[in-house]
Amino acid sequence: MSAEISSNVINVARIEGVDLFCGVGGLSCGLAAEGVRVVAGIDVDPACQYPYEANHEGAKFLLRDIATVSGEELNALWSPGVVRLLAGCAPCQPFSSYANTATVDKAKWRLLREFARLVDESQPDLVTMENVPRLQQAQPFKVFLRALKRGGYQVAYAVVNAADYGTPQQRKRLVLVASRLGPVAVPEPTHKGPENWVTVRQAVGHLKKLKDGQSCKSDPLHLASALSELNRARIRASKPGGTWRDWPDHLVAACHQRESGKHSAGVYGRMEWDKPAPTMTTLCNGYGNGRFGHPEQHRGISLREAAIFQSFPETYRFTRQNDKVVIKTVGRLIGNAVPPKLGEAVARALYASVPAVSGDTAAVGG
Repeated sequence: MSAEISSNVINVARIEGVDLFCGVGGLSCGLAAEGVRVVAGIDVDPACQYPYEANHEGAKFLLRDIATVSGEELNALWSPGVVRLLAGCAPCQPFSSYANTATVDKAKWRLLREFARLVDESQPDLVTMENVPRLQQAQPFKVFLRALKRGGYQVAYAVVNAADYGTPQQRKRLVLVASRLGPVAVPEPTHKGPENWVTVRQAVGHLKKLKDGQSCKSDPLHLASALSELNRARIRASKPGGTWRDWPDHLVAACHQRESGKHSAGVYGRMEWDKPAPTMTTLCNGYGNGRFGHPEQHRGISLREAAIFQSFPETYRFTRQNDKVVIKTVGRLIGNAVPPKLGEAVARALYASVPAVSGDTAAVGG
């Protein structure tokens, strides 16, 4: 059935979610926007606590390694009689394109095993996971799938582009949804194809102009990293959508002049106004770390722009008022986040697997 309320149904079941590896709350933000009551976020990083609590009133933040969390503790977080959702994005470094999967420490795979353990111990009605595309070829993911199917879940997963869901960014992610309540499907795109994608101009074209090293008085997160004199010259020579190959020879880095570096064109680039941004990484605030130059202004993107490209609301708080913004820390938190718009799509897909009810809650959890 559709997650939309039909004329003969008073409402759909109330879903309560627990967000594992919650970070600053990107997935929680998207789930909540579609009506999921997120009751708790769990993460081992203390830098996530303030932004999570500041933006998710009523949700608990548990500063814990999930290996120390039990299914019994999770069950105590959910209210009686609700549809229980266990969500999460296990840190993806072992499976990223930058990792050598032949030599990666297999102990890092424990996070996905712990996720599977908590599913088994708490028996939620719904499960969702978001991660990097390469995970689907890894053995830990296959083990995770088998555990879900043994638990009676119907499962769907696919690699999707966050731009197809209204995120102003090209970001390929593996999305999994699972339900014990009914058939489930990967969320349908809302902005399918380049003609419907949200562009850099639409997302951040209204923000105040900045110079490198400058911040906005009304929004401390609208802060651009300072550039060296060399990089100021380089960005002035950069074209939107271009590469360092557009520069005069004296600006080209020595590593790019060597034969081994001539094919590395994905750094020191400017974005294009009328296309989505490239994938936000944990170093997205640095002009030399990718195609993270502003399309027009001679600087790298600001932290606020990066957060908007991840589809966070413009008012999302990452630091306490009057606290100094630590660029490296906040950039890492933003780059690691699940885009809220993708979380919204996941919520709609999960609601579609839940049978409609006529009361305020569904008596399927507990």
